[in-house]
Order: sequence, then structure tokens, then C-alpha cells
Amino acid sequence: MPTSPTNPLSSSPFIPSSASVAKVMRTVIYALIPGITLYIWLFGWGVLVNILIACTSALFFEWGMLLIRARPVKVFLFDGSAVITAILLVLAIPPLAPWWLPVVGCFFAIVVAKHLYGGLGYNTFNPAMAAYAVLLISFPRELSVWDAPLAQVDHSLSFIETLRYSFFHSLPTSLQFDALTSATVLDHMRTQIGLGKSLAEISRSPVFGYLGGAGYEWVNLGFLLGGLWLIYKKIISWHIPLAMLVALAAISALCYVIDAQTFANPLLHILGGASILGAFFIATDPVTASTTPRGRIIYGAGIGLLTFAIRAWGGYPDGVAFAVLLMGLTVPILDHYTAPKVFGARAGYGKS
Repeated sequence: MPTSPTNPLSSSPFIPSSASVAKVMRTVIYALIPGITLYIWLFGWGVLVNILIACTSALFFEWGMLLIRARPVKVFLFDGSAVITAILLVLAIPPLAPWWLPVVGCFFAIVVAKHLYGGLGYNTFNPAMAAYAVLLISFPRELSVWDAPLAQVDHSLSFIETLRYSFFHSLPTSLQFDALTSATVLDHMRTQIGLGKSLAEISRSPVFGYLGGAGYEWVNLGFLLGGLWLIYKKIISWHIPLAMLVALAAISALCYVIDAQTFANPLLHILGGASILGAFFIATDPVTASTTPRGRIIYGAGIGLLTFAIRAWGGYPDGVAFAVLLMGLTVPILDHYTAPKVFGARAGYGKS
């Protein structure tokens, strides 16, 4: 925002700065482009269709809530926060999800998780992850059907065919929906281990790639590139991503050493799910994440440990969203007990 004493939307200290909410959000969107591009290239047009639907819905709900709350529409509608929420939500749901799924998700994210808590800067939970959790609990069947990589299907849907399926649930003649979908690597691994199979047997499945899940490993590397660029641009700090990924790798490596037939190797945990996206783009949300250096490290490490626990012993194959929401509850106490000393303060000063 502009930093001028005459601007009623700004607050002290009035120090000129080139940073603004809109500029930061645009930079985050740019950082997501490599991963999204690879997603479209490897899995088809579904993710782009969902992004268009979700962004349109999010902006509509944002506009409506700004009018209801009598807030400046032009200032907040185009700050990019609603678009970021929509994109992150889309990246958490299957590409061939029906049109109403991102719309319902954006309604909950913008109206409930964001504006009913006071709007940008006041929300307790990450809006995109709160909406994803609601969708996953409410519509588990729609959230469990994921696209197979285009290299593994006989017919890839065009952009128009993808639109037609999204809105009318219609596929080209003689093409079955099952031929376009497959389980994610974490879901497949969890299901097969539950059936008593060893990891060595499971790893022969085509859902496994070179480094993680087939196709998704390269998408995650695209998000890694964007995340490192955000650190370079000083949009985010290194504390949360590094702490989360190191904690996830450490606990998964320990369990893998103990029982390699039941627990996946660390690389699969890093590149097989939403770990990279979560570490750089979700857990680093400046509103809901810890704000102190030590607090960020504890916060990120907690997300990594909870993610592994949910994947290994919980009810869902990928636990990033729930881990972020659960650790979000600890942020006030983390910030309180890890706050750095005030400059010039002396130990015991002011005590009687």
C-alpha cells in the first residue's frame, strides 16, 4: 500500500517503500508459473480450466464481500490476494474436478476463511488450505480422482473437451473417465501397504517416477525453482521452507532406515506430494505463519513432522494442508515465546 500520512489506508511508520501487497502477490504468481506450465504440459488443460474458473469465482466473491463490508473495491479487488488463494486451491484439487468444486472452494476461502475473519491480514487460517480441508471432508470422492500423466493415456483431452467435461461431465465417444485417471503415488502406496504389500512390490507401479510420483516430480521441481526465486527476491525467508523440508526428510529417513518395506524414502516424500508447494507457497503465508526467526523454524519443522505423521498413520495420503492448519493454531504462542529482545532492553530491567 502507499505509505503516506495523507493516505487513510496506510499506517505508521511512514517510510517510503517499493513493496506493496499487489507487487508481492504478482511476484508470487510469477513464481508459480514454472510449476503450472509443467503441470499443463504433463497432465493436460484441466488445471488451467480450474484456474480460470477459480479466479473468476474468487474475484466475484471478493467484490461482493467488499461491497457488503463497505471497503474500497478497487484497492482490495486487484491486490492479487484473491487470485493467489484461487490458484493455490486449484493446485490442491484434481485437474479434472467438476466446475462447481473450485467455485464452492473459493466461496469458503474468500467469504468464510478470509472476510468473516476481518479480511486480508486478519484471517486466522490459510484460506486456500481451509477451503481444501472443507472440500476434502465434504466431497472425498471428487477429491480422490487424479489425472494420469499424458504419457500414460491413449487420448488427451483438448482445451474444449476439458471445458465440456468440467461443465457438462461429457467425454468424447468411446472414451472412459477411468482411462484418464490414476491414483497419486502417495495414495497408491498407502492403499497397497494397507493390503499387506511391500514397498518393493508397490514401486513397480507406473504411478512411480524417477524421483517421486510420475509427472508430479517434475511439477514439484518447477515449484521448487519458483520458491527459490521468491527467497532470492526476499518475498519469503528461508526459515520455513528449509525447516519443513529438513524435518520431513529427517523423520522419513529415520523411518525408512527402520523399515524400508513400509515407509517410503525421503525423496518420495519431498517430490511425491504437495511438500514443495506447501513449503514455499503455502506455509510461508505472511498472515498465518509465524513472524519471528525462531518461531518460523519451529513452525516449519512442525509442519514437516505433522505431514509425515498424517501420511504414515493418519486418514489422508497427503497431510500438508492439515499440517499447515494445525500449526497455524500454534502461531500466537510461538510468536510470544520466540520474540527477539527489544533493542536496548536489559535483563531484569523494570523488575522490583
